[in-house]
Amino acid sequence: MTASGAAGDLGGIPRLVLDDDGLDRLELAQGGWLPPSTLPGAVTSGTGLLLTDRENSPLALLEASDGAGPTLRVLRALSRGSGPHWDPAARMSLADLRARTAGASSGVLACVIDDVPTRVDEDVLVSTARAAREDAIVVIVPVARRPLPPGRVGAAGLTRVAWAVADGLAADRPERTVIRLVLPWPTDGLADLGRVLGAAGVGPSARVTDLRSADELGRVSALPDMLEREVGDLYPPASAREVLRAHRSAPERGAVVFLTGLSGSGKSTIARALADELADEDPRRVTLLDGDEVRHHLSRGLGFDAESRAANIDRIAWVASLIAAHGGIAVAAPIAPFGDGRRAARRMAEEHGAFLLVYVSTPLEVCEARDRKGLYARARAGEIEEFTGISSPYEVPEDADLIVDTTSLDVADAVGQVRDALEAKLAGG
Repeated sequence: MTASGAAGDLGGIPRLVLDDDGLDRLELAQGGWLPPSTLPGAVTSGTGLLLTDRENSPLALLEASDGAGPTLRVLRALSRGSGPHWDPAARMSLADLRARTAGASSGVLACVIDDVPTRVDEDVLVSTARAAREDAIVVIVPVARRPLPPGRVGAAGLTRVAWAVADGLAADRPERTVIRLVLPWPTDGLADLGRVLGAAGVGPSARVTDLRSADELGRVSALPDMLEREVGDLYPPASAREVLRAHRSAPERGAVVFLTGLSGSGKSTIARALADELADEDPRRVTLLDGDEVRHHLSRGLGFDAESRAANIDRIAWVASLIAAHGGIAVAAPIAPFGDGRRAARRMAEEHGAFLLVYVSTPLEVCEARDRKGLYARARAGEIEEFTGISSPYEVPEDADLIVDTTSLDVADAVGQVRDALEAKLAGG
């Protein structure tokens, strides 16, 4: 079903840019959980359909076959973020899971943690698992790349909770095998999780949100309004309105995290992982302003001459400073090759909040060796003018608040360093 292969010359193949849900589906197909026919887009010609991310990096090729559906040729591994839900040991393929459960002669029970378990939920899960005859349990966390609405526990937090449940199940029956599995699960609708698990030989399934009583569902759904109810009980109506208004109008101090570096340096990967972590763990609203996406929307029509580059950075800085002014965190990851533009961005942002300049200093030769989009090769061939690092200069920041090099530093460590630096900035350091 899935084969790997080099990207080669993909210039004439129709392309489809995948959103977060599409990337979740692609990961499921690459892992053998779903057939390639469930992927977005359709193969309409013998050349196939090239699937890319938002940065236009080729990821996989859907190709026509003589069988019932298309085949999937993997061109590049999907980028990973940081946090427990990105642990490769848990984010396993179908083949990996089958290898882990091969010795389970009495079957495999699935415990699906699709919401934060209450005390009652946890008691029911333990009781269900204790009574089950299966000699292996898979604790499954379905998570999406698409961020959840504010106030919801995100993928990292849900995974931490699920692993605590897994520890409890393992302690309850030490002779039983407990396996931890993270499944990418898109938010745009997909085949029933139970059917996917059944096809994988996993079942029956105990799912947190299916085990709740009507009373428990009511208590969980009432949580968002708890503060208003308590304030309403404590104060008369006029006082309650003012107390709630003051509570809602007191934003946290905002910030702009501005990552700069060459194409292929890893700044976009760090920015996305950072934004995901902050969205999950920080009370502020987090907005990602990635360089390629900004070029496609906010700065559409701008070229790559010095004046256009300056205008692009100015637009990013202006939007980022507005986000900071309203108590949010903006994470921006443009190349931003010129010092004047970066200094102007700092001045604009610091009028409203903290500003953290992160120089992703990965050397040119490493960036060029990666060349995910084939841009360096085209620039060397003279097909792209004004390409930073080749035919246009990159001015190394002398005022960077943090310098990271992704040559040997992994994403999780890089994100950790940026978060430490950001917390120091927000604390006034």
